[in-house]
Amino acid sequence: MSFTNGILNLTNWAGNVILPTLTGLFFAIAILRFARSESSSVAMYGGFLCLMASGLLRAMETFASQRPWNDPDVYWMAIVTLVDWICNVLMPLYAGLQVAAGALRMGLIARIHPTEGWMKHFVVAGLCLLLSGLVRLAEFFVTHGTGGVT
Repeated sequence: MSFTNGILNLTNWAGNVILPTLTGLFFAIAILRFARSESSSVAMYGGFLCLMASGLLRAMETFASQRPWNDPDVYWMAIVTLVDWICNVLMPLYAGLQVAAGALRMGLIARIHPTEGWMKHFVVAGLCLLLSGLVRLAEFFVTHGTGGVT
């Protein structure tokens, strides 16, 4: 067994066994503190942090496991998959949230002026969709390329 394999097993054990167990412990502490009318926010944050770290580890495993372990492009493909997922999944969802926030903040009667607060939400939504479209366009050109400049 190599050192790298040992570190990988330790990381998997900590992220998939220990952190979810600590999440349950933090949530139990939060419930007990809430029952005593004490502040339970720190324990809740600890529980959610453990869940988030475990989930991020699982996401990174998914991004990195698309290639065999001895492929030299495994890290590159993990980064490409992460960027693709962020730009093509999260950015359009965030654009929808920004449009909803802008509509709620705009109200029935609003001034159309560049310094209005509601306009920032629509600009951010447009930029999110622009980024997603540019990444999709770049993916199209890469996958349909001719293999070099001629």
